[in-house]
Amino acid sequence: MFAFVLAIFLSAFLLFQVQLIVARYILPWFGGSPAVWATCMLFFQAGLLAGYAYAHGLATWFRGRPRLQAGIHLAVLALSLLCLPITPPESLKPTGAEISPVLGIVRLLAVTVGLPYVAISASGPLLQHWFGAVATGRSPYRLYAVSNFGSLLGLLTYPVLIEPFFRLGTQTGLWSIGYGVYGLLAAVCARAFLKSSPASPASAVPEAGDNVPAPAADRVLWVALSACGSLLLLATTNRICQDVAVVPFLWALPLSLYLVTFIVAFDGPRWYWRPFWIAFAAVSIGAAVWLMNQDFGEGETHVTIQIAIYAAAMFSACMVCHGEMTRLKPHPRYLTGFYLAVAFGGVLGGAFVSLAAPRIFSGYWELHAGLVAFALLAGACLWRGGRRSEIGVSPRLRAGGAVAWIGATGAMMFSLHAHYTEVRDGAIQMVRNFYGVLGVYEGYVDTEDHYRALFHGRISHGRQYLDEQFRYWPYTYYGENSGPGVFFRNCPGRGGGESPRPLRYGVVGLGIGTLAAYAHAGDEVRFYEINPQVEELARSRFTYLDDCDGTPVVVLGDARITLQREAAGGEEGRFDAIFVDAFSGDSIPMHLLTLEAFELYFRHLRPDGALLVHISNLHLDLSDPVRTLARELGREAVQIDNYPDNNDENASRWVLVTKNRALIDAAEAEGALTPWETESPREMRWTDDYSNLLQAIAWD
Repeated sequence: MFAFVLAIFLSAFLLFQVQLIVARYILPWFGGSPAVWATCMLFFQAGLLAGYAYAHGLATWFRGRPRLQAGIHLAVLALSLLCLPITPPESLKPTGAEISPVLGIVRLLAVTVGLPYVAISASGPLLQHWFGAVATGRSPYRLYAVSNFGSLLGLLTYPVLIEPFFRLGTQTGLWSIGYGVYGLLAAVCARAFLKSSPASPASAVPEAGDNVPAPAADRVLWVALSACGSLLLLATTNRICQDVAVVPFLWALPLSLYLVTFIVAFDGPRWYWRPFWIAFAAVSIGAAVWLMNQDFGEGETHVTIQIAIYAAAMFSACMVCHGEMTRLKPHPRYLTGFYLAVAFGGVLGGAFVSLAAPRIFSGYWELHAGLVAFALLAGACLWRGGRRSEIGVSPRLRAGGAVAWIGATGAMMFSLHAHYTEVRDGAIQMVRNFYGVLGVYEGYVDTEDHYRALFHGRISHGRQYLDEQFRYWPYTYYGENSGPGVFFRNCPGRGGGESPRPLRYGVVGLGIGTLAAYAHAGDEVRFYEINPQVEELARSRFTYLDDCDGTPVVVLGDARITLQREAAGGEEGRFDAIFVDAFSGDSIPMHLLTLEAFELYFRHLRPDGALLVHISNLHLDLSDPVRTLARELGREAVQIDNYPDNNDENASRWVLVTKNRALIDAAEAEGALTPWETESPREMRWTDDYSNLLQAIAWD
């Protein structure tokens, strides 16, 4: 018993730890997009399905041949040891010329961790199958709760105990050692299985009359309910990450709650009481739909409340999905087939979010689709159960409940459509790809204030007025009193006491190309942009690049990787300034705000050059990590706040980091600098191996 419990627990722990470790490792390689995690999840769900299919095949095809079952699995485990350690090779870093980041991620994961992941995925159902033969008379289904508990600890310990204290290379090494220990435990379980009675595991749990295959309708519901839960998990994670940051903590929180629903549902039927969970789901989903409709409201709900509401809605809905699913679970003889159907449903949900949604939706509508699917599925399960008199109520009461459920579903769909309409209102174009949703909006058409604006999600990434007298001016976060405006008035070679000379400056994040408006004849401005659709819209819907007096160059690909490649080619010390403004929505790409990133920026700057970081954010105060890194690298950091016409929509906060004291003095002389709220920054030393997002949440 102990060997089986420990092996299943460890395999589940490693199964989910490796997801976070590898995804965290490759996140900066693919631009820090929320889609990186969604794609990784799809791969891991597919790997889980492959592992369950492999376990089901062993248990079915070799049901009466235990030696072959054990021998094949141990051979696969031995072969997978050749893949260790699971450190992703640098040769698989993207170059920026790939057709699809999704294909690059899948290929990298398959090469790095594919075989070990499939082998360890098979442990849950296969070892439970073996346990059924060893522990006669005990139900193996409760070991599924043990498995999910191990998975939960794997998720929760990563952001708390693993990520803060171990470098990524050490993490992959420790995981590889743990995998070797699991292999030894699997061998112990195989030995116990071979020593057990050769009787069919189907006789392990004597439930007379139940030892028949599940009906087709139940099998369809297994898949559908599992797919709905998976869809809601990934759609909710995307929703949270697109407005905060793509970090392991915000991956682990929804996934942990998702696993808790499996633990509760599979531990025993007493935990899933329909009236409570259905009511909880109705209330929390209602709150989530209300929150969506506040996207463009005047106030901003605190980020912690937003996360709590979305997490509660996902948790309660998944609890209903998995509770209904376990009510339909088959006799243990068909255990591996049941788990295979559950895994298949998980892959379908993941594929919808990662592959289908970006192609069929122009916005983030998968959460809307998931909530509607949940309402329909839950209604079908309730109606089906009511017809079987499973809930012990009168037909009149069941009919009243059905009417109430239909009414609540209709109200939810009306509110979701209202949110869809509000997002689309005023948009002349909306596009979506791996990196997110972009919308071009127009206002005040046929007036001199006619403008166009680019939005990523609900965050503006630049506005241009189209009237001839205004189209050349920089607006929003880049106006004359913003950080960039102050720099260009006072920088060496422009207004800082030197003879005029051409400037070269880099911009991490293209937007609509507003910073090209500051270029004079002979200047070169080099934009680093990871999303090709941003460049397409900047050229087709806006004119800053075409109107530029200097030479604008757009380089596609992740800025970190591109700058590293340029530095390796000898292109260093050439920029007078680098502007870092690469937020996706209000989500921050953490790998652009680490010590290694800042060191790279300063390698590309002239000795008197300046780094300007745009830190405007609805939820996070990024001043302390920037100040901490500036101090460590021997630079001075000053803050430039700008609130044009007291308009929060165009307000900006920039941090200027430089050794050039004359530049700082000039900015101070014109009253452009804003005092820091605290004399010294809080210690927030973010590196590629560790960054604590919770430190930066603006709690006020």
